[in-house]
Amino acid sequence: MAAKVATRPPAETLSLWKREQARLKAFVVDRDTEAWQRDPAFSGLQRVGGVDVSFVKGDSVGACASLVVLSYPELEVVYEDCRMVSLTAPYVSGFLAFREVSFMVDAVRRLREKEPHLVPQAGALQLTGTFPWLFQVLFVDGNGVLHHRGFGVACHLGVLTDLPCIGVAKKLLQVDGLENSTLHKEKIRLLRAGGDSFPLMGGSGTVLGMALRSHDHSTKPLYVSVGHKMSLEAAVRLTHGCCRFRIPEPVRQADIRSRGYIHRTLGIGGTPAPGRERSRKAPRPRAGPEGVSEELAGKDRPPEAHSQGPRTHRRAPGPDAQGQG
Repeated sequence: MAAKVATRPPAETLSLWKREQARLKAFVVDRDTEAWQRDPAFSGLQRVGGVDVSFVKGDSVGACASLVVLSYPELEVVYEDCRMVSLTAPYVSGFLAFREVSFMVDAVRRLREKEPHLVPQAGALQLTGTFPWLFQVLFVDGNGVLHHRGFGVACHLGVLTDLPCIGVAKKLLQVDGLENSTLHKEKIRLLRAGGDSFPLMGGSGTVLGMALRSHDHSTKPLYVSVGHKMSLEAAVRLTHGCCRFRIPEPVRQADIRSRGYIHRTLGIGGTPAPGRERSRKAPRPRAGPEGVSEELAGKDRPPEAHSQGPRTHRRAPGPDAQGQG
């Protein structure tokens, strides 16, 4: 029988999590910190990373956490790290980091340990052929400052690792008055080509992120927000530059490889070649309020790939979902 975790943590745990988010939020840097970020062509950027956590359907404890590093601008995978992990916290809207971020931090730590001369601050790193897997920015499947308390999983991971991070979500997190309204849908319709975007301004007057049409052939936008040590403008440009399909290639490859690792580890079904794998999507969830355990929709895949094996989910099963925090 598949393992399960509690559907909702106690109120005191949620209160503790909120205090920790408030404490760490003070360290978020929402401006460009590296020279390559300010360059129109991102000159000097050589490696981009992506993280993901995937689950076997019906199992809310067992999961695979993955970190991949890709060359830039070629977007070819040069490093991957996949590990099966056990989660103890349920997925609760606004608190995704407390379920998953420790495994992402561990993956970054393992990468750093492979090269003892890697300094803690990515900005001080000078890439050479000796260290082909080191990355300069990390894409996270979730939100950054576009969050109930302005501190989503991309911020959390960025602060804990002191690395530039970009939050990329597939669904709009409805916070600060942002709604998937008729007006919002009309703005999406006006995004004519890949790279087109519009700001996500909350009721407070703060721009929390951008809705981006990431590819000419994708009509559904991505919701990009600052995670850490990068401006929103640079984050949006780089996200578009990393999209061969709708989802940025670092996140897409992390997802593909985490699912493949689950197939191989469980020994069920065949394992397609990297880049050719596709698992059946989970049903699309409905919107729900903050603090409710929830299930997110499955991953987007390019139309070319199919595979056999266990079905996997992005998040563990639960009630309705709104967005990623």
